[in-house]
Amino acid sequence: MMMKPLQDRNTQYAQQTLKKPFTCIGRGLHTGLKVIMTVMPAEANSGYRFVRRDVSAGRNEVIAAWHTVTETNLCTTVSNNMGVRVSTIEHLIAALYANGVDNARIVLDGPEVPIMDGSAKPFSELIESVGLETLEEERKAIVITDTITVRDGKKEASLIPSPTSWITMEIDFESSVIGRQSLSLEMGTENFNRELADSRTFGFVDQMNTLQALGYARGGSLQNAVLVAKNGVINKDGLRHENEFIRHKMLDAIGDLALSGAPIIGSFSAKYSGHKLNNELLRKLLQSQNAYQYVPLREVSDNWVEMMNVSAG
Repeated sequence: MMMKPLQDRNTQYAQQTLKKPFTCIGRGLHTGLKVIMTVMPAEANSGYRFVRRDVSAGRNEVIAAWHTVTETNLCTTVSNNMGVRVSTIEHLIAALYANGVDNARIVLDGPEVPIMDGSAKPFSELIESVGLETLEEERKAIVITDTITVRDGKKEASLIPSPTSWITMEIDFESSVIGRQSLSLEMGTENFNRELADSRTFGFVDQMNTLQALGYARGGSLQNAVLVAKNGVINKDGLRHENEFIRHKMLDAIGDLALSGAPIIGSFSAKYSGHKLNNELLRKLLQSQNAYQYVPLREVSDNWVEMMNVSAG
């Protein structure tokens, strides 16, 4: 599934939101709770904001941003200063970001975004179905001007100056079903939806009992995750891509990096990275004074703008 290209190139320089709301119903991957979620248009400069309908007004809004991330174990969780949380946000946020949605109000009646089929594809398809609306405010970008790197043992993640935005990742699992995989892709709406969006989250059979005892994966099933055993994948239909595992890790990383609050102009390179290191990288970047510039997108090279190829309403 591809997004339609812009008819008017100038509108790429303006912020966008959804033209209409869309609703989806599913279960939380970790809580197992049924969730009804409606993603709505939002005003310029509001970014991504969750609203918990099951929490009293005045304390139920949670901003999705790099500095509101409070937990990164198996998913990305954001919280407000009253302790209200929303978890497993990365697939939805990746789809919004990659499909050109700068602002969205996300209303849900539980603590976790519905997992759907374990990928970002359902969200991308819903975004395409309702279309985008161009706002009057200009879109700004974070331009990487100096390399930023974070490390944790053998794990490493970097943001590197580049006129075009690339994502390069490597993973290495003890499981022979996964092993070592690497992939590099130029980022943009078309590439995201064609190469990454349908790649599902995954887990291991021998870890399921432990995870569920700890309160994780209670909503996991073969309908919303790839389940890996010692000798292969249990899912009857197999994998959607031969290297679906690295593709899903890239999808996750895009969702984590989208919490920067603006398109990032630069390359992301990571080895064995996950939600924790991805967020640490953003924190290091955005707390630095010399590693990036925050500038109107129209001042960025046309090369990047054309590559993004985001959709307008």
